[in-house]
Amino acid sequence: MALNTASGQPQRVASVDAYRGFVMFLMMAEVLRLGRVSKELPESAFWEFLAFHQSHVPWTGCSLHDLIQPSFSFLVGVALPFSLMSRTSKGMSTPALWTHTLKRSLILVLLGIFLRSMHSTQTNFTFEDTLTQIGLGYPFLFALGFAKPKVQWGALGLILIGYWLWFAVYPLPGPDFDWSQTGVAADWEHHLKGFAAHWNKNTNPAWAFDRWFLNLFPRENPFLFNRGGYSTLSFIPTLGTMVLGLFAGQWLRDRKPSLLKDLVTAGLVMLGLAVVLSLLGINPIVKRIWTPAWVLFSGGWCFLILAGFFYLADVKGIRRPFYFLLVVGANSIFAYVMAEVLPGFIDNSFQIHFGKSYAGWFGEPYPSLVSGALQLAVMWLILRWMYVRKIFIKI
Repeated sequence: MALNTASGQPQRVASVDAYRGFVMFLMMAEVLRLGRVSKELPESAFWEFLAFHQSHVPWTGCSLHDLIQPSFSFLVGVALPFSLMSRTSKGMSTPALWTHTLKRSLILVLLGIFLRSMHSTQTNFTFEDTLTQIGLGYPFLFALGFAKPKVQWGALGLILIGYWLWFAVYPLPGPDFDWSQTGVAADWEHHLKGFAAHWNKNTNPAWAFDRWFLNLFPRENPFLFNRGGYSTLSFIPTLGTMVLGLFAGQWLRDRKPSLLKDLVTAGLVMLGLAVVLSLLGINPIVKRIWTPAWVLFSGGWCFLILAGFFYLADVKGIRRPFYFLLVVGANSIFAYVMAEVLPGFIDNSFQIHFGKSYAGWFGEPYPSLVSGALQLAVMWLILRWMYVRKIFIKI
């Protein structure tokens, strides 16, 4: 990401590039399948810890893996002020900016559907993945990019409070409720009790909306529920996450002396508020349906992670150790698509050249780790080849 300076020369915001690379690396590293290693070594707390943070929590709470999607969304907001500054400085008109925005949104949505349909017998019209969620919310974020801070804060409040209220007034399942229509047992151990039950899996208004909306598209079988509890309308609170990123991007662009303190303070305040909302039973921290408390909780972590990268890369000027991440972050969209498409192909190629047992070189617990590490290395080398030759895929 480039910041225009008084001399007219672009200056890279290394912290944002490194953070983006960190997020994409976490996604690409799924090929390591640390959970399989942990199952082979059930007494190892080390592998159990790593496996936990490479998987999503069942419902409430958070792992490092759960922060990938909010970080990706947050960074979209961070990038917007710089993008607007760059494009307006080149003389792009407002209609041209809107055309570019709507085209980008459509590409993101269609790309998300394409990737989710790769192993299906027909187009899988689903809108809950990272790309489609960002694509659905991006035009609204773009409009807010021109607004005054008061309007931006007001929009964030409306998103969080309005989405909370919608869930809060939706009726809870009654005694005759048919749980078979939800894919969740009535006695599922992760069900929330009391008022927090309004945010339970596949018994909420976002689930009800998808029971109508997703069945408008051609499907092999009628849509009843998403097994993970994800929903299309999560793009609304995801927009809240992007707005938080917009604030951070504006602060980075303005570079006030208190920037580092502001980032840390914002992160701590949001984390504290989210925990209070959860402990009081007002709103649980659930990533899968992107509750307002999750917006604050994950947003707080995004501010703190960005602050950490900003302090190291931009304040202290420590850049060389982040080269590995910068290579990945410079082509984040390409890295995202590659992580969805290439691992199986790379694994098959290694099997052809080194034998089907190549991943067992280091013993029984580690085949998934060996094959995943080799796949990850190949993908990084492809990204490095593009980085060195200044080939950057953008939407």
